[in-house]
Amino acid sequence: MVTMKLGSKPDIFVLEGLTWRCMTELESDVVVEVGDMSFYLHKFPLLSRSGVLQRLISEYQPPSDGGGMCTLQLDDIPGGAKAFELAARFCYDVKIELNALNVVCLRCAAEYLGMTDDYAEGNLIAQAESFLADVLANWKDSVRALETCEGVLPAAEDLQIVPRCITALASKACASDAAAWSTHGAKGASLDRDALWNGIGSGDTPRGAAAAAAASAMDWWYEDVSLLSLPMFKRLIQAMEAKSMRAESIAGAIMFYAGRLLPGLNRSASFSNASFGGDYGGIAGSRSATPRSATASLSGTSDGDQRYFLEEIIALLPTKKGVTSTKFLLGLLRTAMLLHASPLCRENLERRIGAQLEDASLEDLLVPNLGYTVDTLYDIDCVQRILDYFMSSMDGLGTGYTSPALAEDGSQLGLPHAATPPAVAPIAMVAKLMDGYLAEVAPDTNLKLAKFQALAAVVPDYARTVDDGIYRAMDIYLKSHHWLSESEREQLCRLMNCQKLSLEACTHAAQNERLPLRVVVQVLFFEQLRLRTSIAGWFFVSDNAATATDGAHLHHPGNAGAIVPKGSAVVDSGAAGQDEEVVMVTPEGKGSETMSNVKARVSELEKECVSMKQEIRRLRKPRRSWSILTRKCGFGAKVQ
Repeated sequence: MVTMKLGSKPDIFVLEGLTWRCMTELESDVVVEVGDMSFYLHKFPLLSRSGVLQRLISEYQPPSDGGGMCTLQLDDIPGGAKAFELAARFCYDVKIELNALNVVCLRCAAEYLGMTDDYAEGNLIAQAESFLADVLANWKDSVRALETCEGVLPAAEDLQIVPRCITALASKACASDAAAWSTHGAKGASLDRDALWNGIGSGDTPRGAAAAAAASAMDWWYEDVSLLSLPMFKRLIQAMEAKSMRAESIAGAIMFYAGRLLPGLNRSASFSNASFGGDYGGIAGSRSATPRSATASLSGTSDGDQRYFLEEIIALLPTKKGVTSTKFLLGLLRTAMLLHASPLCRENLERRIGAQLEDASLEDLLVPNLGYTVDTLYDIDCVQRILDYFMSSMDGLGTGYTSPALAEDGSQLGLPHAATPPAVAPIAMVAKLMDGYLAEVAPDTNLKLAKFQALAAVVPDYARTVDDGIYRAMDIYLKSHHWLSESEREQLCRLMNCQKLSLEACTHAAQNERLPLRVVVQVLFFEQLRLRTSIAGWFFVSDNAATATDGAHLHHPGNAGAIVPKGSAVVDSGAAGQDEEVVMVTPEGKGSETMSNVKARVSELEKECVSMKQEIRRLRKPRRSWSILTRKCGFGAKVQ
């Protein structure tokens, strides 16, 4: 902290209770009262420095009895008794020390007292202004000075001290942020997101260390400004935006500040057994998210005040998508519900969350139902609105739908199956998220079928590559709502595409007594169709391999000339004899198999078919109808 020493004489002021006395050879001839404090001083030192005191003393009218000293009232002096004490010491040329904590109050008091150079050269106004310039050149001193402005408003505003402090802080923060961004660049930001945003980074690894260094270079000022009051913080953020600071840095500072200002953000995490406080979705990963001034939080304020602060914080957040973590926005939404914030405030948050729903986690999406009419454990309507906002944002950018023909062409070009196009990736992630959410809320017996169906139907069918997730959620719902009728169960199962179930899910569904009979038949039918296709593909490869072996003398050994199905190829037929194993690639393209392996797998598939037929017979239906059904599905025919 920078300091400035004024005066040359030793201290002659003595405090006696609520009275300050100037211990000199001369008796005091004037009393200045500031609040509860009284100062017994001398007229001449005051007259020589202060124009206001000079005028008050000259205008003073003693009482009619002629008794008592000259008494002056200065109750409205900025800074109160403490500021006047320093001014009085300056008038007596007693040693005082200026610092960032008292210069603002002293500057305002000097202006109030009229201590200009017209009365004495190098008067207090000039000295305080000179030192204030040194204070504003230092970051931490500027923060301290801005904090002290709160106690001397509006005098600090009139003297332009508050705007000068804010401008100095905004300039320093923006310059540092720009320098850090140019040094670490997009690479550092990427490392920060990968290693810190998802909470899986470690400073022990080079990648984690680089991310921590990048974050530390950009967020070092968050904690300092978090100590400011909301009005001062708001003006500082607006000044930073005016100077074109990056939205990511502004959002990080606001998230850090909100963690101190709204203790409800931390308490809200207990609803979902998730620790929300600490990183606010990954920002400030290299430093503690708990400010050093814990006593400055608003835990003791009323709900009305916290509601006001919450709405102000939300209004401050940058509108740019992705700069504010979805975890933090969901925490704000839970707090808004807890404080019964305005519908406009909650709608704003829901829209922001919906625009980046693919970044949300399941535990944060489990928003408790805090309404006046509690129907379900979790607020399903809120998630429904968020999902609707997400789908609206996807419609604005294009749904990212990829036709089956294009997908097939991509597979022919050798594109990996897991390589999802960028436009499809967000909606696919949201589909997986919503399947998990439906599975979590399904056990709630108060959850109506119509609401469950409405939420599940928002996500389009093409967004799910596999329907195992929605099947699991439906099964949990059927188990918890066993009183549903057969028609209601069939209506619910329409949400699932039986052709997109994995082998494990099909096996489970075929034995699931909670599913309607029609759905079980569909599952078995499509599973047998899949098995027949697989078997036909394997034997097609086998026949082509044998043909290629017979005609090997007409072709180069490295090119057997066999025609194989899409996604399959003969790897090494050569001029092998009949006893040698033919190596081939499976239709799925997952690896090479010998002929003996193919025969073994075919045998396994035959056994699975037999078990499915036995499962069908186990169902309690007339024997004749089942025999007709099995003949139609082809279970009676032997696998050739």
